[in-house]
Amino acid sequence: MPLTNSQYDALIRKYNATQFHNQHIQETRQKEIYAKAPQLEEIDVKAASLSVDCTKKIISGDQTALAALRQQLADLKNEKETIIRSLGYSPDYLAPVYTCPDCKDTGYIGNKRCHCFVQAAIDLVYTQSNIKEILSEENFSHFSYKYYSKDQINPSTGRSAYDTAVEAVEICRQFIRNFDREFSNLFFYGETGVGKTFLSNCVAKELLDQGHSVIYFTSFQLFDILEKSKFQKDEDAIAANQNLFDCDLLIIDDLGTEFSNSFTVSQLFLCLNERMLRKKSTIISTNLHMNELAEIYSERTCSRIFSNYTMIKLFGDDIRLQKKLH
Repeated sequence: MPLTNSQYDALIRKYNATQFHNQHIQETRQKEIYAKAPQLEEIDVKAASLSVDCTKKIISGDQTALAALRQQLADLKNEKETIIRSLGYSPDYLAPVYTCPDCKDTGYIGNKRCHCFVQAAIDLVYTQSNIKEILSEENFSHFSYKYYSKDQINPSTGRSAYDTAVEAVEICRQFIRNFDREFSNLFFYGETGVGKTFLSNCVAKELLDQGHSVIYFTSFQLFDILEKSKFQKDEDAIAANQNLFDCDLLIIDDLGTEFSNSFTVSQLFLCLNERMLRKKSTIISTNLHMNELAEIYSERTCSRIFSNYTMIKLFGDDIRLQKKLH
């Protein structure tokens, strides 16, 4: 899974902290049990001394030294475990403590990332996505076609709200299936409450579960970050600004609800254009009609969207109102 440098560094710091914490646990246990049975420390000192003597013997050519050492260490280990048991502890009480025994809290098994590292990366990108909590409800498992009427027909396409929703879901699933192979973008538009944000979140959930980095912003949040980054030199905004271009998928929700001016128009173009140059996918949702989009944003921005995005129009009755009524 691709990670930004800052994300990777954050994970490594977490592993270093885990190692330090577990080492402290082991040292505390050692002090505790040595205080109750001082002979255990003597056994450890003796084992270390035998290892040093063995090294010297091997260097001098003694071929039997290693086998003898192994037997001596095994005897000392048995003696140590017997004492520990007599104190009422598990025989492995003084063994190294690992949160993940497979990689010994390094995050790697050889040159391959451990399963715990992969999961930690997924958890990290979930946390940074801005939509971690809502995705427990807004995902394909909770998506329902019952809110889309088979009787409502779009006169321009001759298709029902239901058929349009079925097609939209299939486009989303295809977007997910081909995400690692084909660069593409989605543009949801339609009236309020027809499922645009919900479908965006469905896509986000699937890609986050695969370990991709996904960031969600409303258009207001997006332009607020861009403004603070450019004019106020806000450190958090600057970091978030960089993530706008590095994340695998950027979701811009409710485009057009922000206060539009020359700054927002130019910044939207720069953001979308830069992501296209980097082959980073974007999903946009808006309540605007296409003529309104052209009026608010520049011709070159609309040209980028119309020529590089799969346009998905949803229609029907407001789902939020339907849920309240039922």
